[in-house]
Amino acid sequence: MRLTSKGRYGVSAMVDINNNGKDGKPVTLAAISERQFISLSYLEQLFRSLRAGGLVRSIRGPGGGYLLAHPANEITIADVIQAVNEPIRTTMCENAVRGCHRGKRCDTHQLWDAMGKHIYRFLDVVTIEMVCQKEVDLNNLELKPVENIIPEVVMEQRIAKVS
Repeated sequence: MRLTSKGRYGVSAMVDINNNGKDGKPVTLAAISERQFISLSYLEQLFRSLRAGGLVRSIRGPGGGYLLAHPANEITIADVIQAVNEPIRTTMCENAVRGCHRGKRCDTHQLWDAMGKHIYRFLDVVTIEMVCQKEVDLNNLELKPVENIIPEVVMEQRIAKVS
């Protein structure tokens, strides 16, 4: 799996809001940009997606900015990565065609698919709060059962809940 700047910066920005938006005080994108070394225009794009995904809410006017839309212990890293449209995929194929061998699954497809599901299971239990508290310890995480772990379907279900 290749995680691009969208996912990394989205998670960093959410952690920044949690760490700096105390007592209901909104955090400005300019402040996040300065602390996290992320371009302001890039943050504006990311926050459109995070807002549409129901993960942040904006406060307008003087003293405005962004707050988490839910408690940090309810927002998973998978939520953030999916909200910014970062695919959680480890295979190169789409619909058994693109990236595959003449429309057939490659010999290693099952390996990469299983690994992708495992990565998704990990990201789906790690929360923003855990990252902020530096409590991401693989030995203490209880992963959800692998049954029915299809990131695209889970993402669609979460978007439906927010709408």
